[in-house]
Amino acid sequence: MDTIEANGTTIAFKRSGEGPPLLLLHGAEADHSMFHAFGALLAPHFTVIAYDQRDSGATRNPPQPYGLEELADDAAALIAALGYRRAHVFGASLGGVIAQVLAARHAGRIDRLVLSSTFRPGASVMSINPEGFPAFAALRNRMPESVREFAEFFVPRDYIAAHPEVLAIFTSSKRDAEQKQRRGAILTQPIAFEPGAITAPTLVLAGGADRLIPPAHTLSLAREITGAKTATIAGVGHIGTIQDPAAVAAEVEAFLRGDQTKEPQNTEEDDYGDQRGGSRHAL
Repeated sequence: MDTIEANGTTIAFKRSGEGPPLLLLHGAEADHSMFHAFGALLAPHFTVIAYDQRDSGATRNPPQPYGLEELADDAAALIAALGYRRAHVFGASLGGVIAQVLAARHAGRIDRLVLSSTFRPGASVMSINPEGFPAFAALRNRMPESVREFAEFFVPRDYIAAHPEVLAIFTSSKRDAEQKQRRGAILTQPIAFEPGAITAPTLVLAGGADRLIPPAHTLSLAREITGAKTATIAGVGHIGTIQDPAAVAAEVEAFLRGDQTKEPQNTEEDDYGDQRGGSRHAL
């Protein structure tokens, strides 16, 4: 993987494809690899940038606690360091929470925004899913023997039966105890967030079979973001980019390519900056 240095952190990322830049933000338990199949489907139309957040994958960061604002600032720094004025952003689960803070704090860095299977910054997961989350937490504490039941919060039972290899995702974490502690504390950090500060065209995307974050909560975000659109993919659970990457990619591509009314640019360096990843516009 390639790396950049920002905010005292070595951020590891992979870049593929060609076209307008699209930054992918993974979930709390994941790293950039959750987007392997999904990113490949979008690479013919976009420059896909999948990176590892702090305490994830190959990224290395200081041992101090951090919250959503620091993670959002890392994403903005990555966009800038790669030479882009702005980029499309897709965030799944915790990645969608970070993406909302990114869009509010760094509005000028965002073109279009997709929020997938996610929730409002500052909201308690317990309040979002008061029936399901206690069971989810209990199953996580009993891993790996509870892996099959735990996985059912992320993908439907019939998908697990047809693709038992998916269970390995939930038992292959390489985070040490300190990394897990810092990741687990992200949502406990205070956050000042106003959804009205998001000005980017936004798609709120829900999996109809999501047992972790109820689809109704995810879709409710659209009521607080001016002009936001919504879509639901029937039968898809919490990690749609793994369960059905083609269905999620189709919704994302249609939304990101939806505005064909802009005047064509007279130079290769359009509003995104240097599409070949140059650094003339890096901040």
